[in-house]
Amino acid sequence: MAEHLGDRLARLRRIADLTQEALAERSHVSVDVIKKLEQRRKHSARLPTLHDLAQGLGVELTALLGDPPGVPSTGEADPPQLVAVRRAIMPPLFAPLPEPTNTERLTPSLLRREISDAWTIYHNAEFGRLMDVLPGIIADARFAAAIGNSEERAVGQSALGKSLQLAGHLAIRLGKVDLALSALERAMNAAGDSSDPLLSAMISNSVAWNYQRQNRLGDAENLAVYAADQVEREHHDSAEGVRVWGGLVMSAATSAARSGDYDKAREMMTTAENATKKLAALPPPADGKMVSVFSRSSVRIERVRLAVQHERPEEALDLAKGMRLSADTPPSWRTWLLLDVARAHTDLGNAEGAVNALTRLRQIAPGWMRHHTLAVAIVTDLWEGGARPVGLRRLAEFLGVAN
Repeated sequence: MAEHLGDRLARLRRIADLTQEALAERSHVSVDVIKKLEQRRKHSARLPTLHDLAQGLGVELTALLGDPPGVPSTGEADPPQLVAVRRAIMPPLFAPLPEPTNTERLTPSLLRREISDAWTIYHNAEFGRLMDVLPGIIADARFAAAIGNSEERAVGQSALGKSLQLAGHLAIRLGKVDLALSALERAMNAAGDSSDPLLSAMISNSVAWNYQRQNRLGDAENLAVYAADQVEREHHDSAEGVRVWGGLVMSAATSAARSGDYDKAREMMTTAENATKKLAALPPPADGKMVSVFSRSSVRIERVRLAVQHERPEEALDLAKGMRLSADTPPSWRTWLLLDVARAHTDLGNAEGAVNALTRLRQIAPGWMRHHTLAVAIVTDLWEGGARPVGLRRLAEFLGVAN
């Protein structure tokens, strides 16, 4: 089972040579919360609280959160799969470009389809499988960016930028934020030489997410707002432009909320949700996964998440009530929605509602749920509580929580 949040907090506090009282003063988090976490009387904390604790400890947020779903920490060297991804992102100096494994994949349409399929794998949280295929995709895109006339190279640079952006997302999911930033910096360089006018803005959104994981919330918000303003000026009349702009506004709102300004975040999110109405009147992009997951569904899901994280469970459930998810909502977003709904029900003392949401979550994403620290924390809280509704034992046994 993954390391408990309280154990991780205590370990990082000792490394920082801080007492509980000193950490409370530096992080502006109450001593009572810190004690309950370290004594395992409290199994989870709100993201704004975690950001404050990370700030007080002087560590990145990822150090406090631990490894993401499906990537347990063993203390051993990186596995060969990850080494191959690193090598694809940062090829050896002065080494010649590797020959493509299949020259057919160098055609723009097939290469684009291959990258789109890889993004589908990513959204399905199949990170091991993605590590297997991504190095070859990056190598092929890098080769395509180096051959042909200027127009052909610009198309190749687009593919290279998008594949390196995906590598950055994967690295973030694996908890490798520095590797992610290296991938995204290279993606941004490729975007500057590409034929895609929106690619730099899309990658800016990814960089902002990386900044969030590093607890650089001000940097993340400023970058997202800057990129959104540029997109709004130049690409406000296309579905691609609206979706990229909307994704950036959502990112800025998330950073604002985690910085403690929930009202500002809610205003941004409402603006973004209103803008989704424009999408109905515009021709849809050829492949939404290659642009942004921005839609009315994604905005509402993120609003639910922010409400839960800021101790507004009634607002979260009201936002989630009757929600109809669009067909292009990625599975990962659907799973997060169910987890947030379960957390909201738990906060309101509705154990039955929480179990119902978690049971649905187990049905659609059992592997994701088994490794997710928040899912384990919620089930632990429910199991140690007074009421144990029907279905809770099965969840507790599945997650290794039952005694």
